[in-house]
Order: sequence, then structure tokens, then C-alpha cells
Amino acid sequence: MLAAFLPRLPRGAHDDVGNGDDAAVLRIGDPRVVATVDTLVQDLDYRPVWPNGRVTRGHDVGFKGVAQNLSDLNAMAAYPIGLLVSLAMPADTPVDWVLSLADGIADAIHTLGAEGCSVAGGDLSGAREVVLTITALGRLDDAGPVLRSGARPGDEIAVIGRVGEAAAGLALLETAPESGSPPGAPAGAALFEELISAQLRPRPPLGAGAAAARAGAHALMDLSDGMLRDAERLARASGVRVDLDTARLAGFADRLAPAAALLGADPMHWCLAGGEDFGLLAAFTPGTVPAGFTAIGSVADGAAELLVDGRPSTTTGWDHFAA
Repeated sequence: MLAAFLPRLPRGAHDDVGNGDDAAVLRIGDPRVVATVDTLVQDLDYRPVWPNGRVTRGHDVGFKGVAQNLSDLNAMAAYPIGLLVSLAMPADTPVDWVLSLADGIADAIHTLGAEGCSVAGGDLSGAREVVLTITALGRLDDAGPVLRSGARPGDEIAVIGRVGEAAAGLALLETAPESGSPPGAPAGAALFEELISAQLRPRPPLGAGAAAARAGAHALMDLSDGMLRDAERLARASGVRVDLDTARLAGFADRLAPAAALLGADPMHWCLAGGEDFGLLAAFTPGTVPAGFTAIGSVADGAAELLVDGRPSTTTGWDHFAA
């Protein structure tokens, strides 16, 4: 298995010793290394076959595992240099599915713009279900890191990347065909496929974290568990009051309206409470929000809390243990 799996994975410019020894050796100029780890678990983070009939390919799982890790590095204004991949799976997992997972890892590195990032090593083991754990390592330049704890009263809150699309895609995947098939119109079908892709193969805006740091961002974090939950985390970490303006999120919600109409859902709920978009939430001095970011709220003195349109919200985001 490893003889077929490993050649599919990229090597990078920072590799001194790659796969094949007991540990990898990476050359890093800056002594500071940014490290993060994420796990995807079968039947918790994805279904092998979704209620709408979609089959999850190994490629999807590999791609998403990389994307969610690189998103964390992006939120620290770091550049990815290496991955460590641990895969545990049942003995009867098809070889083609496993090799597809390796292809998904390589595709994510290329498609997301992380060229030069290698898969430096990892582990392979048995389990009752598929469990993919990836550790990502990154380097910093002089602008980083930017922490979630730096937002200041008077700052603007801004977002970059997709908002609510992964949640809309999840809702489509979880809907059985007889109760919610996408209409046959090409425009509708294309949009729904894009939303499903946002869930299965998310596209974090790599490079936006470093750009935000160069623009003087006071705080950064990625949007993995939903706008409300993550904005509240930023507020508490920074000791400030964050107020989100739903009128400024209307453009994101409008894009989701066809899927919401099909499923009888509220697109703004997807924008606020849906997770796994893997965009960035940032705090900037007013007038310094860089291109590509959309201002969606403000920061003020007061209790460390999150408000929506000036009022507390009872809606929350993704909870790994309540799923």
C-alpha cells in the first residue's frame, strides 16, 4: 500500500529528509514554526454515502483534510511548508479509494496554491472507520503571526472567502432526492454543485492571511465552526464587544437563496451559523480593510461578547460533540 501511496504525494523545497526514515527533517529559515493539526472521522465529519446519493471519494477526504489545515496556517499569516499525514482505516478499505485520497491531498496542495509544501511523513494504521489526521507546519515572514486576541475598540470586522456555502452544501447532501432534488435547469444545478463542492472540497483563500498582516490586521482567525461561534471566540480572546451587521452579509445570503428556497431554509442562518467555509475573519483599523475583504461589523469597548445587529444571539455554530 505505501509503495503505491507515497509516490503520489509531493516533496517540497524544505525537505532535507522526507518519507522513508523514522522522522522527517525540514529546513526552515525562521526559527519560529507554526503548527496545527485537524482530524476527519468517517460518519462524523463525512458520510461514505450521503442521503442525496452522493458517494464520498477518497479524493474528497484528502482534499478537505489538507484544506482545513492550511486554513489554520492562513489565519496565522503563515506559509505552508510541510504536512504529516496519519491514516487509520478498516482492512477492507478499497485500495483505489486510498490512492484517491493521496491524489486529493496532492490536488489540494496544488489547487489551493501551496506549491512547495510537501508531505514529509506520516503513519498508517488500522481502525473500525476511516480516520484522517493531518499536521501542517508553516513559516512566518516579518508580518506574522496575527492572533485572534488583538482586536481593538473602533476596529472594523471583515471577512474574506465563502460565507455559508459549506452549510448550504451540507444541507443539499443531507436531503434525500425524493424530498429535495435540485431542479434540472443548468443554472440551478451548477450552483448546487458549487455549494456541495464547498462542503466536500473547501477552498480557503490562502495568502489572504499574510496580505491582512501586511495591511496591519489587529486580529485574525479562520471560519471553521461558523461566523457566530468564531466571532464570539475572537471577541472573548480580545476582551471586546463584536457586533455583526447582517445587512452587510446580505450579498452572501442572496447567493444561497435558490438552495434555501428549495430546502425551505433561511440563507442568513447558513451565513451566521454554518461552519467549514474556512474563510478568514479579521479586525482592521477603519479605512485599512484590504481588497477582497468585506466589512461586516464593528468592535467596541464593553463586555467580551458577540452581538448581531446590536442584540445578543442565541444561535450558535458547529459543535463537534453535539453533531
